[in-house]
Amino acid sequence: MDLNRRNFLKFTVATGTMGAASAVQKVKASTPKPDSGDWAGVLLDTTVCIGCRKCEWACKNINKLPTEPIESYEDKSVFKKMRRPSAGAYTVVNQFENPKSPEKPYYVKYQCMQCIDAACVSACIVGALKKDAKTGAVIYDPWKCIGCRYCMVACPFQIPAYEYDNALTPQVRKSTFCYQRLSKYQGRPACVEICPVQAMTYGKRSELIEIARQKIRTYPDRYVDHIYGEHELGGTAWLYLSGKPMTEMGMKKFGERPIPTYTEPVQHGIFKHFVPQISLFALLGGIMWLFKKRDEVEGKREGGEE
Repeated sequence: MDLNRRNFLKFTVATGTMGAASAVQKVKASTPKPDSGDWAGVLLDTTVCIGCRKCEWACKNINKLPTEPIESYEDKSVFKKMRRPSAGAYTVVNQFENPKSPEKPYYVKYQCMQCIDAACVSACIVGALKKDAKTGAVIYDPWKCIGCRYCMVACPFQIPAYEYDNALTPQVRKSTFCYQRLSKYQGRPACVEICPVQAMTYGKRSELIEIARQKIRTYPDRYVDHIYGEHELGGTAWLYLSGKPMTEMGMKKFGERPIPTYTEPVQHGIFKHFVPQISLFALLGGIMWLFKKRDEVEGKREGGEE
């Protein structure tokens, strides 16, 4: 085919339009699915947790992260300061005062909350983060990740961490709910499995909510009448029972509306109305550059230059 200027222009504009349309479809396709009720969850009773931190060790062990011997986790000095999950520790336990019984402080485990309508999934422009349709776990594909770290900005719980000290193959790091154990071996997350006092209960999220409500009804003096994670930001797979408000133990107060319901209309609008134009301008710029170079070469030949 004779690739003259007119044919080349038709081909490149058509290709650019298809690519832009594809980008829009990818963004729309990333919209999380609603909670099916059968997705997995964990109910954490903070009035039962004893702060042994074996869950921290189990998490590092199952994810092949560097860790000290499990005996070293008996060190209570770590509770002198508040800690956050990091690229080297996907879950941490913090200590809080118990006004009802000062000799028995509360302990709260933090990790990825596995939001039902996850902001990190919605923010990921390449689909590196996605919800597993069967378990509801937010899973991560490092091969797709481009390191934009939009997920870190989007997460309302400030959980995803980045391997800044890994110069060659940095990844976004967070708990994936032991996704492989759940899907392949019908197992439980490693932290749940190792807990010596069964402070964590694994099961279907809908059933865990019923268990939590029953506990609140049975022991109204023990628990505040609120299941943290049932409705916050559309709900999370991790659910908390507590003796005092979770907002007094490191958790933020949120409304019920998921963050993607605020951000996705904007995202879709940008891709729908902005990207095609940008793509077209980029293509036209490329075409102009190519033909300018060809004209320069032809001009040199006509002038007798080699």
